[in-house]
Order: sequence, then C-alpha cells, then structure tokens
Amino acid sequence: MPELLDDWVDRRAAHEARADALTREHLARRKRREKHPVHDFLFEYYPVRPAQLRRWHPGAGLALPGRTPHAEWRDYSFDGTCTTVDVAALWARRGEALLYIRDLLQRTALNPAQFDCFGLHEWAMIYRTDSPRHDLPLRLGAAGSDAVVEKHRLRCTHVDAFRFFTPAARPLNLRVLERADQPAHEQTGCVHATMDLYKWAAKMGPLVPGELFLDCFELAVDARVLDMEASPYDCRAYGFGVVAIETPEGKAEYVERQRALAERGKPLRDRLVSLIDTAHATTLHGHGPS
Repeated sequence: MPELLDDWVDRRAAHEARADALTREHLARRKRREKHPVHDFLFEYYPVRPAQLRRWHPGAGLALPGRTPHAEWRDYSFDGTCTTVDVAALWARRGEALLYIRDLLQRTALNPAQFDCFGLHEWAMIYRTDSPRHDLPLRLGAAGSDAVVEKHRLRCTHVDAFRFFTPAARPLNLRVLERADQPAHEQTGCVHATMDLYKWAAKMGPLVPGELFLDCFELAVDARVLDMEASPYDCRAYGFGVVAIETPEGKAEYVERQRALAERGKPLRDRLVSLIDTAHATTLHGHGPS
C-alpha cells in the first residue's frame, strides 16, 4: 500500500520556494530578453521549462490524502480517498522509454569511470572553424585553441557532445561515437553524463519526487559551470573563473571537480534506477519489490 503523505502541502511549498530561488534570475533575464551563455543552456538545450521544475510531484508509492490538484494531471488517479501516481497508466504510455533510461543509467554506472578527458569536448566543437557555438571571446584565440586540441588526445565518450565536434575534430577522437553505442560508452566521469541526470529525471515525469528533480537540476548547474570554465571561452565577464586545462594545474583542478560531480551524481543515478525498477515491478505484480 502507498505510504500516506500528510505533510504534502508543506513539502510542495518548500519545493516551490526552492525552485523559485533556482530560476528567479533566469526568468528575470528572459523578461528583459537577455541571453546568458552559461545558464540558458539548461533551459534551451534541455527541454525543461522553469514551470516544470516548479511543479511538485510526491513520487510513486506515496499517497496524498483527499482529492488534491494532482488528480487533474496526467498519470494521476483518485480512488475516492487518496491521490496517487497512476503507475500503470504512465507505464502503458512511457514504459519502453523508461526501460531505455534505466538501462542507460545502470550501464553508465557499471562502465569504468574515466577522468582524463579534461573537458576537451568544448575545444573540439570550435576546432578549425570560424563559427564558434557561443558568442564569447576565446581565451587563447582561435589559433591558440586549435593548438590545445592538437597537443592532446581527445577521449570524449558522450555522443551528444561528440555530435557537435567540428568535421576536423571528429577523426581526432579516440573513437567515433554513434547513438546506438551510447550505453556501451557512457560513464560516470563524464561531466555531460552527470548533467544529463536532470534530463532523465525530467523524462521520468511523476515517478520522480520533486526534491530529487531539483537535486538533479542543482547538480546540472554546477556541471555546466565547470563545463564552461574549462572551455576555450572566456566567461569572466559573467563572473565565472577559468580552469586552464592546457596547464598541469588546470588539469588537476578539472579532475578534482569532475570527481566531485561524479560522486554527487552516483546516489541520484541510483535513485532514478530504483524508481524505474519499482514502477516496473508494480506493473508486473501489482506491488513493488518486497
């Protein structure tokens, strides 16, 4: 039986306040029609709106007493006493996608972690091109940025970063990455794989408690900051630092922060996998695993 959540109103209010604090600056910039080269990525590349972050879900396996507003949302049901996530309806609609997410996350956790890429994917995206992806100055200039790529071995394992490599950079990577091979290469050391936990949590919909969704978002913000501070772009005008990965000191800082992000991501990834496993068991047996 689902656990009754009597304090859900307070939990929803706390979630909304936390989401508002996390998105307030973005919404203010949007109102002023101002772009931000670092933080806008989390709302443009990832198809998640601030309103979606603000919407609190209790998560599967928890019951809200009475007919709450959730009862009007897709994939919820009201049994006359309580409102709960309708796992069966969600699984009928999204089960195949959820199993793919579960497989990818689990294989990512099992694949050997790698901490020797030094964020060079961003450098590979501007290698020998006159059209950088961001309207920002290059810290070392175009020739200097190209030289950094040429002095290193590209070891990117993330297909969604690799697909933005310039044509000249693609053959320099340790391997050509294809979408079908993503589960075989994704690994927890990858900053973008860590960032993507936010994307997968969003795709899991009401299975994910609101608090976990915001945990994933906060981790994605920190991963994005490292991504850009270690990039060839100069973001200091926006208040960010520089991780000069072309130097031994910069490499050491990158790896230290990369490892910290991976450690923070591990329990979040495990929870997402567990939520899908429990939902799947519910659809098979009518109850979660004992």
